[in-house]
Amino acid sequence: MGLKGLTIEEQGSGTKFFAVGDVHGCSRSLEALLSKLPIRWNEDYLIFLGDYIDRGEDPRRALEIVMEVAKAYPGKVIALKGNHEWMFERFLQGIDPEVFLYNGGDKTLRCYMKEGRLQIPDEHVDFLRSLPLYVETPDYIFVHAGINPYKSLQEQDEMDLLWIRQSFYLYEGTFPKVVVFGHTPFPDVLMLDDRIGIDTGCVYGGKLSAVMLPDRVVFQV
Repeated sequence: MGLKGLTIEEQGSGTKFFAVGDVHGCSRSLEALLSKLPIRWNEDYLIFLGDYIDRGEDPRRALEIVMEVAKAYPGKVIALKGNHEWMFERFLQGIDPEVFLYNGGDKTLRCYMKEGRLQIPDEHVDFLRSLPLYVETPDYIFVHAGINPYKSLQEQDEMDLLWIRQSFYLYEGTFPKVVVFGHTPFPDVLMLDDRIGIDTGCVYGGKLSAVMLPDRVVFQV
């Protein structure tokens, strides 16, 4: 069974791609960033790169914002799975709960507590399970963490796409398409010819970043 990804082949003339980095529960920053983007809804693409939950002030609301926008513009707004959504799914299956909690999952669970019980709507669980791991276009690969430079896209596994770090972004070779990724926080957007890293550590006191392509214009709050 292959990895769950999406391919976008047909694009209108002048179509833009907007990618948003790791939110980690920073719901107010997410709302502010979305209001700044000069996106043409139903024409341009908006791609969230994962890690909507954990660590920040309101993981549930951050996830709900992503869900609402994706529902409003199906096919044009795409939310990818991050390693934190992956850990949350595993927690809900009883797998490695301590790993999820250690990585900020306690903040997420608090948002779902009601009358002393954990109550997670089925809609939220279904959304998490539906998230693809990557989006490929003729010019770009959008993915949470990056790709293993020694494998084709079809040969990647979940651990590559959700967890890889230095062996991807420090790779001395060149990727055939521009890889747009989050996961690893940088002081500012990493803008290389073939790699664009847009996790700028919002939850750690940095900024929440987005990039508009092909222009390579950065938006931040």
